[in-house]
Amino acid sequence: MNPLTHPRFSRRSLLCGLGATALLSRLGRMNALAQSSPDYKALVCIFLVGGNDGHNTIVPLTQAEFDAYHAGRGNMALPDNNGALLPVETPSGTPFGLNPGLAALHPLWAQGHLAVLANTGMLVGPINRQQFLNNLAPVPTNLFSHSDQIQQMQSGYPSTSGGTGWGARAADALHALNGSSTFPASISTNGQSLFCTGKIVQSASLLPGFDLDVSGLNLWPQSAAQARLTGLQQLLEFDSGLALIQSANQVRKDALELNALLRGNTATVNTVFPGTSLGNQLKQVAKIIALRQSTGMSRQVFFCSLGGFDTHGSQSWQHWDLLRQVSEAVAAFYQSTQELGVADRVTSFTLSDFGRSLQPSGSGTDHGWGNHHLIIGGAVQGGDVYGTFPNLALQGPDDCGSRGVLIPTTSTEQYGATLAKWLGVSEADLPTIFPNLGNFGALALSDLGFMG
Repeated sequence: MNPLTHPRFSRRSLLCGLGATALLSRLGRMNALAQSSPDYKALVCIFLVGGNDGHNTIVPLTQAEFDAYHAGRGNMALPDNNGALLPVETPSGTPFGLNPGLAALHPLWAQGHLAVLANTGMLVGPINRQQFLNNLAPVPTNLFSHSDQIQQMQSGYPSTSGGTGWGARAADALHALNGSSTFPASISTNGQSLFCTGKIVQSASLLPGFDLDVSGLNLWPQSAAQARLTGLQQLLEFDSGLALIQSANQVRKDALELNALLRGNTATVNTVFPGTSLGNQLKQVAKIIALRQSTGMSRQVFFCSLGGFDTHGSQSWQHWDLLRQVSEAVAAFYQSTQELGVADRVTSFTLSDFGRSLQPSGSGTDHGWGNHHLIIGGAVQGGDVYGTFPNLALQGPDDCGSRGVLIPTTSTEQYGATLAKWLGVSEADLPTIFPNLGNFGALALSDLGFMG
């Protein structure tokens, strides 16, 4: 049997999951020279693939707003009685209810470490209902298309032309803070992602669970496994003269070395994570953060994701379960940052393709636009809803049609710029990372206030 064609090992797993201590020489030398930096900060993007239903993630509980929500949502409305919704309140006393699937994160609201950013989405510039209906203002290309909106949310460009991600561009702007460290500053834990693709910083892609080093290749004699690893190392070192191939090989080498480090004794976290896909991804992120002193990193960007949010049917149970997975995994991750002493230096946040329609379609919902996002961390000015919570009347001022598809009142650029500024990006560099940011007013307005 040829091990390279065995069905257990896909090409993707070979590129993203293989690790071997024999490949640690470069990082080993780097670790020996690295100095621990107390000025550590990291952003962790949690992408909810398919379009999370923000309408049922957080619900307004003032009577008029809840009545509008209930009228528009119909049979998909979450009840406000019998403790179904988890009550939260803003500093001004405005009541909201969180989806019961967010029970693990609910305590962080009162602790001031969980915030919501309301009605956010990809925009070219500010736009209202009349401008949209009469084509009087530009909008992002291919609205309501999963593939296009996923790319735009990660690139920060309201078109499909962006070849880099705004997370990695923020890391590019701060690469000097990482000194001579060659450790990847931008890491995806669910395969390759546009969000982590930059022009300067190194990036790596991992798939939790693919530990295919010599000890893990137990289908063949160890000598054969070692020979296979040696051959792969030589292949990755070969200079083809082609920039694209060399870049891809470097990503593979980083993944090999990073995986080996994660299997070592220095990358330990005692916090118990749920054994879900997102739980395993965030556990990997926590272990990488635990290596920050030996790697000498000051700024890092991470990308995790969870699919299943394209809820055209059976949404009631499915959406609750998806949010439960997010809540339990993110709550464990926040606990791990407390364990590691970096709770105020690591900020997690959600992104998604788009929101959903307020008006249901049978047992599910259709593609929307504006959405509500969660922000978690010790530096977050939590216990509050930021941005402008929308009017939920069908055909109302925030509806781009007749079904409660929200026109965003806050742009993805403003969202990202607030996070990037906290990470350390200067105001002068923000327009380079977010080229359309100036369309939303003075740069000072780009800080939405949810970060300390």
